[in-house]
Amino acid sequence: MANHKSALKRNRQSQVRRARNKANRTKVKNVIKAVDEAIEQDQSVDKVKEALQVAVPVIVRASVKGAYHNKTASRKVSRLTKRVNKFAQSTESAA
Repeated sequence: MANHKSALKRNRQSQVRRARNKANRTKVKNVIKAVDEAIEQDQSVDKVKEALQVAVPVIVRASVKGAYHNKTASRKVSRLTKRVNKFAQSTESAA
């Protein structure tokens, strides 16, 4: 455990940041899961794209707040978009 006053404060600050980052990362995981579930349940393309439109700002916001590195957030958005586009293309070819 820290002994100096500044080290105690630093410890408190890091605990607050850790909790905030954890909450933001959980939000990101949940929106990604929502998009994946929409794809798995073979919902309409509009609903899947709507779920993606909800997910992208949440992911970007998490990177702006420092929970994720910018490139990590960008990669997540890219991969998610790729999955949605593949789903949309497969449903068009099947119809």
